[in-house]
Amino acid sequence: MTSPSPLTTWLRGLDGSRLARVLEARKDAASPPEPRSVGELADRLQRPGSVALALRRLALPQLQVAEALAALGVPASRDALAELLGAADEETARALDAVLDVLADHALVWPDRAGELRMAGSLRRAWDAPLGLDAPLEQLLAGVTSEELRRMLAALGVKPPGTKPQRLAALVEHHSDPERVVPMVAKAPAAARELLERRAEGMPGQPRFIVFAPSGSGLEPGERWALDRGLLVQDRHRYGPARMPAEVARALRGPGWHAPFEPVPPAARLTPVTAREVDSEASAAATAFASQAVSVLSACSATPPARLKSGGIGARELARVGKAAQADDAVVRLTLETAYAAGLLARDGDRVAPTEEYDAWAEQEPPEQFAVLLQAWRNLPLTPTRARDEDNKALPAVAGAPPCDGCAQARHGLLAAAARLPAGQGAVVPADLGPQIAWHRPLAHPADPDGAPFATVIREAEILGVLARGALSALGIPLYDGDTELLDRECRRLLPSATSTARIGADLTAVVTGTPSARLARLLDSVADRETSGTASVWRFGTGSIRRALDSGRLPEDITADLAAVAAGPLPQPLTYLITDTARGHGRVRVSPAACVIHGDDPALLAELAAHRRLAKLGLRQLAPTVLISRGPLDTTLAALRAEGYAPVAETADGTVRIEQVPHQRAAAAPVPAPRRSDVARTPAPADTSVLAARLLKAPPTLPDPAPLAGGPPFSTDTEEILAGYAKHLTYADVRQLAHAIDTGEPLTIEYVATSGNRTVRTVSDIVLDPPYLDAWCHLRDDERVFTLSRIHGVMSVPAG
Repeated sequence: MTSPSPLTTWLRGLDGSRLARVLEARKDAASPPEPRSVGELADRLQRPGSVALALRRLALPQLQVAEALAALGVPASRDALAELLGAADEETARALDAVLDVLADHALVWPDRAGELRMAGSLRRAWDAPLGLDAPLEQLLAGVTSEELRRMLAALGVKPPGTKPQRLAALVEHHSDPERVVPMVAKAPAAARELLERRAEGMPGQPRFIVFAPSGSGLEPGERWALDRGLLVQDRHRYGPARMPAEVARALRGPGWHAPFEPVPPAARLTPVTAREVDSEASAAATAFASQAVSVLSACSATPPARLKSGGIGARELARVGKAAQADDAVVRLTLETAYAAGLLARDGDRVAPTEEYDAWAEQEPPEQFAVLLQAWRNLPLTPTRARDEDNKALPAVAGAPPCDGCAQARHGLLAAAARLPAGQGAVVPADLGPQIAWHRPLAHPADPDGAPFATVIREAEILGVLARGALSALGIPLYDGDTELLDRECRRLLPSATSTARIGADLTAVVTGTPSARLARLLDSVADRETSGTASVWRFGTGSIRRALDSGRLPEDITADLAAVAAGPLPQPLTYLITDTARGHGRVRVSPAACVIHGDDPALLAELAAHRRLAKLGLRQLAPTVLISRGPLDTTLAALRAEGYAPVAETADGTVRIEQVPHQRAAAAPVPAPRRSDVARTPAPADTSVLAARLLKAPPTLPDPAPLAGGPPFSTDTEEILAGYAKHLTYADVRQLAHAIDTGEPLTIEYVATSGNRTVRTVSDIVLDPPYLDAWCHLRDDERVFTLSRIHGVMSVPAG
């Protein structure tokens, strides 16, 4: 049996609570199927994809310490790391210890039994040249001959030892001593000195491709002098400039040079704010957004927006929805993206339509509605209100773009930055939080190439009431902590319940303060035209809106009674007159299909219609005092008569009045969506990391892989056995995770090598095993794809949250 890895040994030495912290910080590595042993957990923790995911969640000082340790090489002492970072004073030393604790909690850097620091191998490979330093001299000279080493030592004035290892050790010892390297370079020819100083600062110049050139040609001025002494080393396995060993670069940078280490976030201009002020502004913003979101989705329910051929909802449809809902572009985009992620909207052919979940959501109170959208915003893998790309081209909404984890990390960085502001203080200018976001999440996507960094995500937080008066509001605190129960309580506290009454004025308007209830909104939308929405919504009654209600089969008595039931006072006389007058003229003219037939009880009115000049295009002809026929179709005739101020009604073929109702389009039950955070959210995390930690510590460090034909343990499931026979590049831990995803229907991320040799990382869902293939929905291509099992080189769970 192979010896356990350094990470496995360290994990085995942790107590249950510390191991639980590691599992909590790296939930993707502990996702089902749960690891059976500490060794399997260590393998998952060191996967490149898992390490990359952990890096994106780290703050600036943690990345700086990890890079410095990568430059030192492992194992390295804590004192050597502190010296490189310049952590000499007590406060900076404590900050370094705190950073090392965080890196250990993420299983990225840990101390071994000798107290030396070690790091995950894939973490070291995250930097091509950490701190701008190349590989150590011993590594760069691994392929040179003993005679070449002898010539280098002779050029340095050092007596060459007898064997190659001794000569290499002597050269490394010489170049590791700044007191010998610096004076020698100072006496070098000017061209060589300038070249070495420039390379030491991490600016090697432009790569050069030397083809069909004899040995020694194509060198920069002074480069031959440095090559002869081993201060630069030509890599024989690749084209490009000669490489400077890390020891030489550090010596030339001087004793005062230290790796960057910023343990304290940048300061922002602050101003005192009270909790009441923050709550008041957050409540107003959240209430306004909740009301506008209802209006936006109601407009989508009435007329689902059309999709572009290239995908997504274009600017024209966004403007139409915004005009119907009286909401600006940012609110429309934010609502559509969060509703789509929450499953309230879905693609339905060439449109984006509400789902059945929307109908249930529409019946909820505003606090519950808002909580659903706010939680979806927290986990969105994109910046929803970003309207233009780097080339200033308009971006469609709900376009199904590939997930952008950097966009989600920008949002999490904002929450972290605002959460760490002093109590009772807020940023004078919220945009000043941009540098702090960059400190908390250096790998986040700013999404504002031409403006202030992170201005878009800050503005989104203000629209939602997450950020108020430059401080994190009571809505933002549970959002940052991931506490959904507290978030629901704060939404109920800060957002008023839906308003069920309206103030109906003599100017034929209905004003609703706050968010109207679903029943009230449906009633007013059916009998009036919405003019504004927000903290207060306004509807206006008119002949057309009342006629629309009558056309839908409502009786004037029912309209009056329904409005009286929701009015804060008695109905004003102008409104009752409007309903009565419109109803009196409604249906006096009836249109029947023939091609079509117009008839009524008033011969004078029909004679008037037949003689009407603007109706001449209908080709009306009077067959009897009370009957006309039209050459136009029924709907065209209705529209023309209504345009001239008449109030006809349509009849069916059997002579009954046709009830005109606008059907609400609904999406298909379960379309496969583009990459959405709701897919990610359904990946379960371990229920209790403490229980899992205790079980792992009791288990053996490693467990043998199944080998039933060789007398070993059997496979846990048939799926595992089938996969193990085809997926030859996967470890058994990977096979278990892939089999679990197939058996449970969970999404999974795979590393796939195509026949062309291109390596891609894809998130797949709805996986079906069809040996030697997998059929799955590929979120990268937004389509069904077939994957060859033998070309899958790695798997990892899709992270939640």
